[in-house]
Amino acid sequence: MTVQATSSDRADYEDPRITRSRALIMAAAARVFIEHGYPGTSVDDIAVEAGVSKRTVYNVFDDKEQLFRAIIGEAIATAERFSNELVATTAEAPDAAAALTALARELAASVLGGRVVPLRRLLIGEARRFPEFATEYYDRAPGRVMTAVAGALRAFDQRGQLRVDDAELAAEHFAFLTIGASLDRALFEAGTDAASADAAIERAERGAAAFLRAYAP
Repeated sequence: MTVQATSSDRADYEDPRITRSRALIMAAAARVFIEHGYPGTSVDDIAVEAGVSKRTVYNVFDDKEQLFRAIIGEAIATAERFSNELVATTAEAPDAAAALTALARELAASVLGGRVVPLRRLLIGEARRFPEFATEYYDRAPGRVMTAVAGALRAFDQRGQLRVDDAELAAEHFAFLTIGASLDRALFEAGTDAASADAAIERAERGAAAFLRAYAP
């Protein structure tokens, strides 16, 4: 029996060679944009970094702006998934202290891990050129974390594990006590190492302990 592809199947299909080229180009472009910024990056630079021809880049992306938008869009989606996964079960945790301490550690590790901070620096630097991305990133990444943390704190208050009168304000207190200083340092420093990452996690644990004392029932 012959199965014919529907128009939907054809619309969703992409040549595997294009898919591979897209991934290669986007990874290379992210590195170049982070190092040189948007104005200081050319399609030629990206092609050299990716090890492909300039024509290959233009076969996949219309221009540098479309490529930049694709990279930031992917970063926003990744940050959103991370935020959702990180706080998904916090509100249901039986032990508020253990759950919030673990959340603080994970947040601190993410601040200095991977390309979170370099991409955030890049986005801040280009906020005037792409203002919609700055707003979307905040709403879907740190903003979503704050909303979820507030929901968890509200649940802990209802179960008598914490005393929280204003969950949104308490979420801000939690965020700044645990990762505020580390995020500021990371945004202004050129690089991080294992020692600074360990210090950020220790600072987060102490911040969570201070928060738990302040909001104890």
